[in-house]
Amino acid sequence: MELSTEEGAAGVLTQSVSAHHVRAVLLAAQRRGLDTGPLLARAGLPATLAEEPTAPGRASERGPAGRVLTERAPVERASLERVPAERFGQLVRMLWVALDDELIGFGGAPSKVGTFAMMAHAVVHGSRDLREALRRAGAFYALFPGGPRFRLVEPAADAAGTGDADEARLEFDLSGYDDPLHVGAESTVLVAHRFAGWLVRRRVGLRRVEFVHPEPRHAGECALLFEAPCVFGAPRTAAVLDRADLDEPVLRDAAALKVFLRRAPVDVLVRADYGSTATGRVRHLIGRSLPAGRVPTPEELAVLLSVSPQTLRRRLAAEGTTYQRVRDQVRRDHALAELAGGRISIERLSRRLGFSEPSAFHRAFRRWTGETPRAYQARTGPAHHRVAPSAPSPRASGQQP
Repeated sequence: MELSTEEGAAGVLTQSVSAHHVRAVLLAAQRRGLDTGPLLARAGLPATLAEEPTAPGRASERGPAGRVLTERAPVERASLERVPAERFGQLVRMLWVALDDELIGFGGAPSKVGTFAMMAHAVVHGSRDLREALRRAGAFYALFPGGPRFRLVEPAADAAGTGDADEARLEFDLSGYDDPLHVGAESTVLVAHRFAGWLVRRRVGLRRVEFVHPEPRHAGECALLFEAPCVFGAPRTAAVLDRADLDEPVLRDAAALKVFLRRAPVDVLVRADYGSTATGRVRHLIGRSLPAGRVPTPEELAVLLSVSPQTLRRRLAAEGTTYQRVRDQVRRDHALAELAGGRISIERLSRRLGFSEPSAFHRAFRRWTGETPRAYQARTGPAHHRVAPSAPSPRASGQQP
């Protein structure tokens, strides 16, 4: 679920969920025959949330019993509606109980209430690091017909050393989902990402997120939500992260899990930073400057992070990286997203990424991927993918898988 977090004058965080995502959850429950009106009232939410307004004169696509599946021209104010995260969390808990399904009808079969808790116990009590935790979680859900299917993939470098050996992929098979608005797929990836961050007590930065489904109207919200480039129409749904993050130790115990489950899904919906690493902070600041601005120098980053340049350099070295390496990773991921979207020329993209001339960008891109920018664009352009470049967001969240 997409969350907005705004900081008031007193530093109080106000958290809310997009009404579009609330409606998608209600639609999934309604498609299972559930009357959601009384549950909305008990959660203190207006009954109008169950309706998707459309612009006058424009039709909506409807499914069984005349329920709206997709709307072709929603009025603009609908995208501005939001509901409090706490109330939405209460609604989700009631939907879980009413349907006895933690997927709220998105899955091909119900995922009985308590399934996520048992998976979390297996992961917390038996995993040394994030790598083992994600593998255990995937193996656990593979035992059930209604659970999301996902696996951890760690690519190896090719003979030329141009493979993506420094990244890992959490790949999802959600082909069995009943998810016409694609919110179930997006939320499943989000929860896996947020749960991973909770396990290691820090935010796990994403390089990009790939979705099989076509670009939705809320693609811009997805970019804010994941704080990473979002690729649509991709061959597989996947969250791509730094491989080094898989070595992070699991830092949660039974007591922490008890509190986490008692608060679910609110503490999954509301993302916490968990003391991000220096690498993550530098990546975020560089990513925020792209693609429209200039990449900050190490000295400028040090000022933004309130440390000396020498301290920042030492912290990055302790995490096994450098300013140049993080900068190039962010440049690469933005280049991949922009080229796949096909909305910008290679020459203009090289300038926006801070290269002095197109030839320098060509050399860097070939070093990153093993092919030229034009070859990559021809292979992955608009006929194959639609992309929403990343946009910074201080807060984001997800839904219980």
